[in-house]
Amino acid sequence: MSQPESPRSLLELLAAAPASRPAVVLPEAGIRVSYGSLRAQVARTADAFAAAGIGRQDRVAIVLPNGLPLIVCFLAAAVAGTAAPLNPGYRQEEFGFSLTDTDARLLVLPPDGGEEARRAAGGRIPVLTAALGTTGEVEIGGRAGGRSAGAPSPDDVALVLHTSGSTGRPKRVPLRHRNLAASAGTIAGTYALGEADVALCVMPLFHVHGLVASVLSTLASGGAVVVPARFNPLAFWRTAREQRVTWYSAVPTIHQLLIARSGRERPAGAESFRFVRSCSAALSVEAARRLEEVVGAPVLEAYGMTEAAHQMASNPLPPRPRKFGTVGPATGVHIGTADADGRPRPAGEPGEVVIRGPGVIDAYEDNPDANRSSFVDGWFRTGDQGVLDADGYLSLLGRIKELINRGGEKVAPPEVDAVLLAHAAVAEAVCFGIPHPTLGEEVAAAVVLQAPASEAELLAHCRDRIAEFKCPKRIYVVETIPRTATGKILRRAVAAALAEPAR
Repeated sequence: MSQPESPRSLLELLAAAPASRPAVVLPEAGIRVSYGSLRAQVARTADAFAAAGIGRQDRVAIVLPNGLPLIVCFLAAAVAGTAAPLNPGYRQEEFGFSLTDTDARLLVLPPDGGEEARRAAGGRIPVLTAALGTTGEVEIGGRAGGRSAGAPSPDDVALVLHTSGSTGRPKRVPLRHRNLAASAGTIAGTYALGEADVALCVMPLFHVHGLVASVLSTLASGGAVVVPARFNPLAFWRTAREQRVTWYSAVPTIHQLLIARSGRERPAGAESFRFVRSCSAALSVEAARRLEEVVGAPVLEAYGMTEAAHQMASNPLPPRPRKFGTVGPATGVHIGTADADGRPRPAGEPGEVVIRGPGVIDAYEDNPDANRSSFVDGWFRTGDQGVLDADGYLSLLGRIKELINRGGEKVAPPEVDAVLLAHAAVAEAVCFGIPHPTLGEEVAAAVVLQAPASEAELLAHCRDRIAEFKCPKRIYVVETIPRTATGKILRRAVAAALAEPAR
């Protein structure tokens, strides 16, 4: 008897589960949305987007908080055109860049928010609103009727996201339906997800971690995903107990917050857990062991990135061994390590991590320089340094690129440099990461002043122009910033000279 084919689009992925089964749970509202209702809402919303003029590859920018409206609008945009979810915490200038760079043709906002995004659109982009109705139906405001969205193909771009590079110019990552469906299926297979599983989504849904690991993998397996409006460590275990949660995926910062608020006794609500997943930043061995004590279930560290539609490697479920300090063996992709010339490195020898597989993008959009440097002989160069052991388990040794990894949020130092340099009192600026006990890294900067300015004034200047997670938490005033003979800032030398652990 032949096996059914794996889904190749998000529409196919969503179609498999029985209509009566719960798909999305909204704990604060006490609403449970079935797969049948979710499919119908996605179809209606996709038709609304089509009626608003959205065609197959048109981009729909979505600025919504976590919840059913965001999930429905993301899936509907991927069906009618291409979804482009944006961080609601962005400032007007950041929204302006994203809307222009993605060539957004429609903007979706909550009825009572999103003013900075609306101002950035400047009347050039049509706006629809999306809100949760009292019956659990997503209500789309400002829509017209009379047009239906067709079914997407596996090669159509479903999702476009920006990923920061060491140059500070965000790269546009087009994820096709086949990329997302493959990654969601890989995650579901890695953790043996099924209809009985209940995921608790604690990650924002404008990143692949939340979208793919928590939501799409759950929908691919026929399980249910619980989506609070925001992560609240004080409500986490109550929600887990009430909803019989079996797993969650998060960055180490969230795990550490839960550890810090847990006593010696296993929390009520942890008894239903099968496993906990950690990704998007390094989890210390000590934190992993303590979290296992708290939840009484295996903690599985994974490795993912936007260009691979998230997951590339993961420690496996028992009885296969998990190795603390590694991100496990490859899942759904081939992983190798290479030297600077692209030659393969043997097991035990460090090199740049390279990947290829069905979840990996074909190329960045409109970025030939990045494509030439990142895609070599069919492999994607991750920019991370790692080493594979004899069993194929990958240990990450650090980043070749200069990104700051603040609790899973990636910050490009040159972007922060540019914001500081826009202040009239700043002559030179350099941003860098400093150690942080829970986030892993925190953002700091050094400046050379050409006129008097206080640290508080410079911090306020940054907060007016970039999202809070990108803003330096400490700004050092120095006399000079070291550079190479060619004028390149010695960023690591500055960090080594000035960095003190953040608290």
